[in-house]
Amino acid sequence: MNVKVENTENKNEVKLTFNIEAEKFEEAMKKVYAKTAKYFNIPGFRKGKAPMQLVERQYGSAIFYEDAFNELVPDLYDEAIRENKVEAVSRPNIDIVQMEKGKELIFTATVETKPEVELGKYKGIEIKKVEYTTSDKDVEHELGHMAERNARLVTVEDRPVEKGDTTVIDFEGSIDGVAFEGGKAENHELEIGSNTFIPGFEDQIIGMKIDEEKDVKVKFPDDYFSKDLAGKDAVFKVKLHEIRKKELPKMDDEFAKDVSEFDTLDELKNSIKEKLDVENERRAKNETEDEAIKVVCENAKIDIPNGMIETEIDNMVKDLENRLSYQGLNLTQYLQIMGRKEEDIRNDYKEQAERNIRVSLVLEAIAKEEKIEVTPDELNDKLKEMAEQYRMEVEKLSENEQLKEYVTESIKREKAIELIVREAKKK
Repeated sequence: MNVKVENTENKNEVKLTFNIEAEKFEEAMKKVYAKTAKYFNIPGFRKGKAPMQLVERQYGSAIFYEDAFNELVPDLYDEAIRENKVEAVSRPNIDIVQMEKGKELIFTATVETKPEVELGKYKGIEIKKVEYTTSDKDVEHELGHMAERNARLVTVEDRPVEKGDTTVIDFEGSIDGVAFEGGKAENHELEIGSNTFIPGFEDQIIGMKIDEEKDVKVKFPDDYFSKDLAGKDAVFKVKLHEIRKKELPKMDDEFAKDVSEFDTLDELKNSIKEKLDVENERRAKNETEDEAIKVVCENAKIDIPNGMIETEIDNMVKDLENRLSYQGLNLTQYLQIMGRKEEDIRNDYKEQAERNIRVSLVLEAIAKEEKIEVTPDELNDKLKEMAEQYRMEVEKLSENEQLKEYVTESIKREKAIELIVREAKKK
């Protein structure tokens, strides 16, 4: 195989011209024939038993060309990319020059490459000083959440519904007098003020008394997930069976014992403050890093190829598909529910994709400029952390060279972030 690499007239783009021996292409055709022989019907032969020459005579040799190309080329392309140190960032655009049995296979692969980064100022940049402190009010707020989670519901019989109550109701909805699917329930628990029902529904339950019946008139939102109901006026016949209110526990040492491992309320408060302090430190650190990265990226100059952005969007869409799978959905179902197209999602992701790439390239360039290295101990510590997180054996992770390379680059980027934050002037 002979491969010629040359820059095109476009920035960050190269063209590889492949000349592959006729014998290699014919060998690929034979492999394809062996895989597909059972599909050919040649008179006088059982399926899969006709010689390749007869199949070619019957259907033409070209019937194997495309599959032979796909059988042969991917590995050769990857090999050429590695050997010629081409940092490809997009799928190759293939143009076949010659593909014929008995002749060299000649084709070109045009691919976008990683752009150069022109770093601006990244040491001594000015950023806003970020600090968060934990107040007594913050601690009381967290205690309030704990009380809410441990509240008990008590039945109320001497007053009408108030905001914050949990009601038990029957309801049946209709549009123009016709009941619709999913619009009926009995003994349904609804917290008033939770905003879990159609806008306006819960507000009209306020003031109802036990055993009272009422027509609740609402309008479905224009963007409601069910297109049959979106934007339409509806009437719900509602009957109230029960009113319950939250009864919060008393804030004392007994409460602390019930909800935590501590014996006193003061000990619980101190524990909450310590956790909030850690969260505030982490929040300040993340915001400081984000601000520093933003400034450094604004100071840098990069021409990001479109193919690189599209590849990043591909990864983001795949991530969305993985997250949807945990909810029992696929991308097609999600798009139908949202009333959107995949193109819309890709457009939504474009700005974030470009930002992700810019950040990654700038941090990589800083790491290179500063000659940042990763020690074996640092790599092993990170692999151990990953092994614990994913409940895997660290030895197995250590055998994965691609993973080790990825983790190494991640550590370098982390060190680059530490450097620019450390050197920054906090105002």
